Amino acid sequence: MSAERLQTLDGWRGISITLVMLGHLFPIGPKHWALNEAVAGAGMALFFILSGYLITALLLQDDRPVPFLVKRFARVLPLAWLVLALTLTLSGVDDTRIWWRHLSFTTNWAPIALTPHTSHFWSLCLEVQFYLAIAAWVALGGRRALWALPLVATAITIGRILADKPMVIDTQYRLDEILAGCCLALARARGWGPRTVRPGLILALCPLLVASAHSDAGALNFARPYLAMLLVGGSLCLDPDHWLSRILGSRVLAYLARVSYALYLIHGVLRWTWLGTGETTAIKYLKRPLLLLATFGLAHLSTNRYEAVFIRWSRRWVSEREAGR
Repeated sequence: MSAERLQTLDGWRGISITLVMLGHLFPIGPKHWALNEAVAGAGMALFFILSGYLITALLLQDDRPVPFLVKRFARVLPLAWLVLALTLTLSGVDDTRIWWRHLSFTTNWAPIALTPHTSHFWSLCLEVQFYLAIAAWVALGGRRALWALPLVATAITIGRILADKPMVIDTQYRLDEILAGCCLALARARGWGPRTVRPGLILALCPLLVASAHSDAGALNFARPYLAMLLVGGSLCLDPDHWLSRILGSRVLAYLARVSYALYLIHGVLRWTWLGTGETTAIKYLKRPLLLLATFGLAHLSTNRYEAVFIRWSRRWVSEREAGR
């Protein structure tokens, strides 16, 4: 994968976390328009597309499940478990079943076991479950098994339509957003799709994606995974020198992409603390700069001083095992 394409993907990751945080932390339009949920939902759709795309691209190159899981779990588990342990302890949760459901990343299964402070962890549950499922998939069938994923994505979307589940957090009704990213990676691996895309088409897809995440969008909700897939996929076909490509490759979005995982976990917890609440709406939003400062500060430290330790360890572990073969 070229450096320009990686920059484009990082750009969308930076945009995705921005949309999610905007939807969670700031009022977007009149309240009765319900735009906050739509904006955050669009951000999550982009995030899932990127996840499915990158995971599939990695497994097409190296389909060994153990190194894949070691690297993935070293990336997500240390911070997730630390944040969960602190959050559940400080919020007074003493039910061992709730702790187990959180630490095993099954809280988005019925019966839902999320707490208000951990409500955003549903997406990480979906991610971890996907890692385990895709690793088992390639362990059984090798990289050739990845070519069946478009059928699985189609089946899940049809299941959503039949069950009338436009946007829920249950794995069986949300996994098609990740699998659509897998389909994009498979298509690009075969060289399918246009060589160039008009930037106007990409810009037109942006509001359509937000609309597809709105609670009143009706049937358009079922197209959300594929609208996000087209949006990201189309941007990969842009001329690297185009102004839109340069925006997606900007340093600001690259930095947001780098710290996006920590931003997501930390902001979701801090918004329920003193920093994110207030007796009046005015007081709550007057404290937003402090909330953002704390979120970005902790995310920067976590990314560079905490998470990096485990990421380096996983790479070293895999390298040593490869050298010893």
